[in-house]
Amino acid sequence: MEKIIILDFGSQYTQLIARRVRELNTYCEILPYNKFPSDTTDVKGVILSGSPFSVNQPEAFKPDLTPIRGHFPLLGICYGAQYLAQVSGGKVGSSHTREYGRAHLATVDTTEPLMNGVRPNSQVWMSHGDSILEIPENFRVIASTPEVHVAAYRIEGEPTWAVQFHPEVYHSEDGTAILRNFVHTLCGCKADWTPASFIETTVAELREQLVDDQVVLGLSGGVDSTVAAVLLNKAIGKNLHCIFVDNGLLRYNEFSSVLENYKSLGLNVKGVDASQHFYEALKGERDPEKKRKIIGKGFIEVFEAEANKLDNVKWLAQGTIYPDRIESLSITGMVIKSHHNVGGLPERMKMKVVEPLKLLFKDEVRRVGRALGIPELLIQRHPFPGPGLGVRILGDITPEKVRILQEADHIFIEGLRKYDLYDKVWQAGAILLPVQSVGVMGDERTYENAVALRAVCSTDGMTADWADLPNQFLRNISNEIINKVKGINRVVYDISSKPPATIEWE
Repeated sequence: MEKIIILDFGSQYTQLIARRVRELNTYCEILPYNKFPSDTTDVKGVILSGSPFSVNQPEAFKPDLTPIRGHFPLLGICYGAQYLAQVSGGKVGSSHTREYGRAHLATVDTTEPLMNGVRPNSQVWMSHGDSILEIPENFRVIASTPEVHVAAYRIEGEPTWAVQFHPEVYHSEDGTAILRNFVHTLCGCKADWTPASFIETTVAELREQLVDDQVVLGLSGGVDSTVAAVLLNKAIGKNLHCIFVDNGLLRYNEFSSVLENYKSLGLNVKGVDASQHFYEALKGERDPEKKRKIIGKGFIEVFEAEANKLDNVKWLAQGTIYPDRIESLSITGMVIKSHHNVGGLPERMKMKVVEPLKLLFKDEVRRVGRALGIPELLIQRHPFPGPGLGVRILGDITPEKVRILQEADHIFIEGLRKYDLYDKVWQAGAILLPVQSVGVMGDERTYENAVALRAVCSTDGMTADWADLPNQFLRNISNEIINKVKGINRVVYDISSKPPATIEWE
């Protein structure tokens, strides 16, 4: 399968490059900046990402590009453009005017294939303090802004191009055209990577990988585990054993409703009520990372116990998707937050891990789900964190806090459906805050909990804006929660975006 390799230098936008390339129906993989594959049979081109570093910093990533330059079409973006210039003998340094955010192209060489369809004065997104001050003789400038002469260039004599802006970011108006020109025209990709082709390839790979082995899968009711289950069921049928665990941290009445939903999909599902097991393990724990790990460990323990009741189970399947893996460990080794379904299993367990969706973004998972014929009710469910309400109850977890949050969250989610807002936001939920405040109900003074409502708009979960929900809707939901949920006397709405915040609070 033909593919584009994206070498990651640690940019916050690297995953967006992958998203845009895949939107062009072309498969791509993100690899560390220094891990270019030895097997390049299917590689059609290479993209160098941006980076949080300056090329002049001692700790900057500076790989040997000899195996790539001249052998594959190459596109450098931001840091990638500056590194290519510097390593070729050019000069990169601090410019008199830094460019962050929106800029406009003053000149564009539309005869250059990379810039085909890019309009003069087209808006681009800049994010750099350094700039390319001098370029080698065999470099040719193909675009400029009023402040940056070398906004884009190509290297004569080799199939290498570079831009100092970010074409992958939505604010770069003709960014998709630039990436399409690179991927389709310059790399010659066929644009045949579609949901149907992914299903065909993945099912074949799963059959080859699993053969006649027994597989156990933990279902959550969310789109990721659902699509993973249907894919596996298509590949291995009766050898797939699905387990749906009630960890006591699910949404209101979710355990029974999810089991009912799976009946139509022909999956072999067993429901396990393990809520008390999780409550005991989490008792008194307030640290969010420790809570995640306790919940993850609890899932493994439950899976292990249930798997031991089955004969010869060798694999644990998970609905891990690409953002889970990216957020769990960045290129610089910094953990943003751990995910309960990412990482190794305890050594005592004999099972290996299979992750059919590990290279897909959320919107891609949904497209694959539709191609598999999964009902829209399941496909369009909002993302829900693996640790469930455990990371939406700030501080320690008790059954009473779970009850309070479940009821408030239910009112919020059902309200979104009632007012036809559910499908207009990417993800929504309520968060129980570890604070109490004074209130008045009737003639009585109250001192009860505050809950925060969170709703965001996004395409892939890597970035997100808070949803601008109607004031009247928020007013109605606030009144309903306070009036109906015993233990809450204050409701607030979260208006922070990602970044700098994350979608979940923990």
